[in-house]
Amino acid sequence: MIGKIKGIKVGKIFESRRELHDAGVHKGLQQGIGAAGESIILSGGYIDDIDDDDTIIYTGEGGRSPNTGRQIADQTLTRGNLFLAKHFQEGNPIRVCRGYTLDSPYAPKTGYRYDGLYRIESCWQETGKDLL
Repeated sequence: MIGKIKGIKVGKIFESRRELHDAGVHKGLQQGIGAAGESIILSGGYIDDIDDDDTIIYTGEGGRSPNTGRQIADQTLTRGNLFLAKHFQEGNPIRVCRGYTLDSPYAPKTGYRYDGLYRIESCWQETGKDLL
């Protein structure tokens, strides 16, 4: 479902990704990009992510080492990345949540917070810091 979830207000805290999933805010228990790209979770997964409250640079998904978590390969325009690009092209807003593991003054102290709808203003490809 694109857009707002009935009964879920901006600022609502969820204790776990399971609660986010069950409420329909972010479908999926591990990925940062929800099913069909309708949501993202900012949780500090990539060093290139930037969180400036109402402006976010979100790296996408893929190319990470399962052992170290560092980026070791280029991402592809598939799966969640492709869905986000489609939402950008169509002008669809996506739901944004912030997790407690995010190193940002805008992150919640515990759990995951639904922070509302954001519109994707641009998307591009560049080499990540881990690959330089």
